[in-house]
Amino acid sequence: MSYQLTNSLGTIEAVIDDNCGMNKFYSIANALVREFKVKFTEKQDECDTINWLFNYKGHFLKLQYNIYNGVSICTTSNKDNAAVSELAMLLERKFF
Repeated sequence: MSYQLTNSLGTIEAVIDDNCGMNKFYSIANALVREFKVKFTEKQDECDTINWLFNYKGHFLKLQYNIYNGVSICTTSNKDNAAVSELAMLLERKFF
């Protein structure tokens, strides 16, 4: 089940699954491409974190996987918070 975290700048991070592996990250990424027609514009792979940037309905968002925190969707602008919440809710319906 997803939940949201808010940072000091007011942007939210919607945690889709905090106890999962990379297979879940790739499943969510594939669902974003297939069902929501997103295109990943940048992929950053580190040793413990993966950040894939994409555009959803004109909002620039990030799909993130971290070995400690699981899979989440976040943004850098509080103007995009509603899009993060909307997409997290739709993904939650699909995966839970």
